[in-house]
Amino acid sequence: MEAAGTRRVFGTTPEGQTIEAVTIAAGELSADIITYGAILRDLRLLHMPHPLVLGFCDLDGYLATNAFLGATAGRVGNRIAGGRFMLDGREIELDVNDPPNHLHGGKASFGRRPWRIMSHDETSVILGLVSRAGESGYPGTVEVTCRFELLPPATLRITYLGRTDEPTLLNLLHHSYFNLSGADDILNHSLMIPAQAYLPANENEIPTGEVRGVEGTPYDFRKRAKIADRRGPEKTVYDANFCLAEYRHEDPRHAASVWNDNGELEMQVWTTEPGVQLYDGYKLDLPVKGLEGRRYAAHAGLCLEPQLWPDAPNHEGFPSAVLRPGETYRQVTEFHFRHDPVAE
Repeated sequence: MEAAGTRRVFGTTPEGQTIEAVTIAAGELSADIITYGAILRDLRLLHMPHPLVLGFCDLDGYLATNAFLGATAGRVGNRIAGGRFMLDGREIELDVNDPPNHLHGGKASFGRRPWRIMSHDETSVILGLVSRAGESGYPGTVEVTCRFELLPPATLRITYLGRTDEPTLLNLLHHSYFNLSGADDILNHSLMIPAQAYLPANENEIPTGEVRGVEGTPYDFRKRAKIADRRGPEKTVYDANFCLAEYRHEDPRHAASVWNDNGELEMQVWTTEPGVQLYDGYKLDLPVKGLEGRRYAAHAGLCLEPQLWPDAPNHEGFPSAVLRPGETYRQVTEFHFRHDPVAE
């Protein structure tokens, strides 16, 4: 990885737009951020011989795949059923890019377009993006920023801010795939999520509207459990929202903890958001080699994506994703790493 504070050209899009990369470091962490998709391309921890996230060595990998590795998904991360919702008595139609649904902001997703560098130093970088009214069908022009910041001894903090000039939706989420062991899959990672309930989904991966208790289900991670064990003989795959709260908090709260295969590395996720999506990467089968020449197949990484609850505008009682003029969207998510070589 380049020296902290380094800013360099990373590649060029087919439209001729220059994509840049910035390297930041603090304490035991170093990270590489690219302006395409506000992507966390690489994340390293001192004394660990492998990257902590899935990523690509060049821009072509991101252009050739649609897995949102390390990306900022928006305007609305996750799915909106049928690409439709009601806002102030008016039906809004969005593009459908994941039939029959709208996924991660559609064809104009924030995770698949260039952002601009607004400022950077050795420990942080701020990226900005303007999304014009009508993009992917959304009303209102939205201005958003994404700040990546490293804090000693080993914390990555991501702060999203957004404003709009007319009522719209905004629900950003960070889509890194984590692999804390450097193994082929994450099924031997252990996980804890302090959620009493999750959202069951239908065959189109849309919440049914039920808020179901986790007790007695494969979704019960209230106590630390190995993912392979919790899947059970049915080999449950995970792509579900865990309900942490009914509203966004001002300050981050504990949302999840994950440990690598031998338990020596722990990552805690803290967030202001009322939900966290667990995705175990079961659909991964990428044709492009990733960091250090790895092939990313099923379960190569897991996502823990803080968010508002999926398909919120179509479910009364879900935390609202509506943003109005004069309001500021704010999300803070932190990833805390702790390395204990004697852990088992």
